[in-house]
Amino acid sequence: MKAILVLADGTTYEGKSIGASGTAFGETVFSTSMTGYQEMLTDPSYAGQLLTLTYPLIGNYGVTPADFESDRVQVNGFIIKQLCETPSNWRSGKSLQEFLAENNVIGIQGIDTRALTRRLRVGGVAMGAISTEATREELLKQLEEAPNYSQIDFVRKVTAPKTYVWKGDMGSKEAEKGKAAGELYASNLATQDKRPKKRIALVDCGVKRNIMRNLAALNCDITVFPCDAKSGEILDVDPDGVVISPGPGDPALLGYMIDTVKDLAGKKPILGICLGNQLLAWAFGGRTYKLKFGHRGGNHPVKDLQTGRVYITSQNHGYAVDADSLDPKCGMEVAHINMNDGTVEGMKHRELPIFTIQYHPEASPGPRDSGYLFNQFFEVVNGVDS
Repeated sequence: MKAILVLADGTTYEGKSIGASGTAFGETVFSTSMTGYQEMLTDPSYAGQLLTLTYPLIGNYGVTPADFESDRVQVNGFIIKQLCETPSNWRSGKSLQEFLAENNVIGIQGIDTRALTRRLRVGGVAMGAISTEATREELLKQLEEAPNYSQIDFVRKVTAPKTYVWKGDMGSKEAEKGKAAGELYASNLATQDKRPKKRIALVDCGVKRNIMRNLAALNCDITVFPCDAKSGEILDVDPDGVVISPGPGDPALLGYMIDTVKDLAGKKPILGICLGNQLLAWAFGGRTYKLKFGHRGGNHPVKDLQTGRVYITSQNHGYAVDADSLDPKCGMEVAHINMNDGTVEGMKHRELPIFTIQYHPEASPGPRDSGYLFNQFFEVVNGVDS
């Protein structure tokens, strides 16, 4: 079946349909990760977006129950060069085509993803539509009437509906077979019994499961709170530390969360990841801005300003902290920078036990160079000077 991709400026690509038939709208973005398509498809930070993968062959290792990062597919649409029809992997439970169709994901293959990526790099991310049923003119008209990505609070769409205690992957419908994903990914399980048990409160802005797997591997009990939880509710569980998770969308729309983070600051050690980094910047008087085409992929170099060491990181965000907006009196200072464009990749408070990173230490997909940050947070929570 034929499919078309139309951007709001009229740029049009013709290809073949993958997944389900129909029409999907969203902000068109690209990721440079070479593997991890299943993790990206189920990453809540991609909510509201049409995800383009720059690597040309996708689906060659199939889909496996252990690789979910949430309980459903989060992207609005999927754009690739070529779909592999015969996956080969002992862990595979089904093909990517089957997975996309079962989850009603509308996608397109057979277009020049290099040309599309160049268009997004030069012109910036753009609203777009994938369709197997509408004409180019019809899609352009609908795009004119559709709300812009930056106007929607996607965090409320992906957050947990209520507070719960993380019990691991087993028992969820997509992990009924095989080992729990935590057993596959956590590198610290062998030392878990030697660590003191700690209670972590995690504010779910669109959390990936691998964050919770890493915390659980450090012998942490994790209570997950929805995005609109008040600071009093969070403090009522008497956590040893608080994690503000990644998530989709513009942090400027999340005033209710910024107020909560303000109330928590100084009361408990806090780790902010990705959107959590941006919310903490706002809480301390800073501001954020939209990047031209964002950082998405597994090859982004980040420099730790304290040690001078450069890490290759996994990233997925379209907004960044404005370093100039941070008042020196607020106590927050830039601790990590992106080596490609100099943007803020992390902060640290000079006095309070608060630090943040814009990238993803849990990877999944991507390099695990930054997994040490979970240990660093555990040491802060445990009262050890990091």
